[in-house]
Amino acid sequence: MHRPVAILYEHPLWFEPLFAELERRAVPYERLHAESHAFDPSERESPYSLVVNRMSPSAWTRGNAGAIFHALDYLAYLDGIGANVLNGYGPYGYELSKARQCALFARLGVRHPRTSVVNDPAAAVTAAAGLRFPVLVKPNVGGSGAGIVSFDSVEELEAAELDFGLDGTALVQERIPARDGSIVRVELLGGELLYAIRILLVPGSFNLCPADYCELPGVTDGVAGRGLPIEAFDPPAEVVADAKRIAAAAGMDVCGIEYVVDERDGLPYFYDVNALSNFVADAPNVIGFDPFVNLVDLIVELAGEGSVKVDSSLGNRAPREVLDGALAARLAEARSQLGIVE
Repeated sequence: MHRPVAILYEHPLWFEPLFAELERRAVPYERLHAESHAFDPSERESPYSLVVNRMSPSAWTRGNAGAIFHALDYLAYLDGIGANVLNGYGPYGYELSKARQCALFARLGVRHPRTSVVNDPAAAVTAAAGLRFPVLVKPNVGGSGAGIVSFDSVEELEAAELDFGLDGTALVQERIPARDGSIVRVELLGGELLYAIRILLVPGSFNLCPADYCELPGVTDGVAGRGLPIEAFDPPAEVVADAKRIAAAAGMDVCGIEYVVDERDGLPYFYDVNALSNFVADAPNVIGFDPFVNLVDLIVELAGEGSVKVDSSLGNRAPREVLDGALAARLAEARSQLGIVE
């Protein structure tokens, strides 16, 4: 590797384990802080062997909305010069738009909640007329479940003051009652299943955010060890196949795809695609291995000069793979800053 890898990111804690694994393996890399980054659009070659996009759409909830659009422009520039990018401009476009995700589900014939997309709060009631209540109103640019509101009746929706978030667009979507009070997140790496987790929701909750560090009323954050249980899970083969099709169509090298099983008909419904995947906390105890090791495997391969071939061996790490001392220390530091008691 003659040039360093670049990690484009915004969240101050989520990727400390990634940095630790890169350092453990002596992979040369640079941290690109999306909230304070600059590039020269006249340069026709990237100084990096690979740019790894770890930018989160939830940056707007941390006061870094400008970083979202700067990252989009930077990734478009990299795409234009043919730079080597993991989860580049195309995947990031899907990450930023729940409307685009729903259109992708529809195009692929993948089961998903019935949805209308609106850009005027006054149109939400009309948009919900053909839907079955309860319904959710979701900001198009989400992240960590931010801004989602549930309505049990059209009267509740009519009386609400709606906030459509960053781009003034929202989804009005049927709320799927979750069978067994749980949802599933399927993590894919290099087009193959890495792992899946099942997250139990707080009874009566509607927000289906399973990512690390979701801190929202009524939502379990068991991924980070502070709420109801989270466990490794084996999704049905047909669900995994659909998740792979979604990832391939979106061009995502790594992603977390979420679905819920409707308690009324027993069928799975996909509802979210996350190009940003910060992985499950305490992974060795929850899923039996450290997925950041697998991610760095892919990074090193994509950054190399030879041809790239990714297969299922990336997901075949031995159970209970032991974290090295540096990575464990970084994880402990991050958990301490978040007030997580071991």
